[in-house]
Amino acid sequence: MTDDLNYEQARDELAEVVARLEAGGLSLEDSLGLWERGEALAKLCERHLAGARERVESALASVESE
Repeated sequence: MTDDLNYEQARDELAEVVARLEAGGLSLEDSLGLWERGEALAKLCERHLAGARERVESALASVESE
């Protein structure tokens, strides 16, 4: 499952998935499985980054309103 990974864990695993896919030599089934895992990890990273962006924007807005 991906949801229990923090951003750094998801990013690092995604990098490993990409490296394995780029290295080649995998069966089609293994490649598809890795691709699907990579897609899930990329979406999780995007959610983490969106949350961080919201926190920064909220913090900036509160500073500006003071």
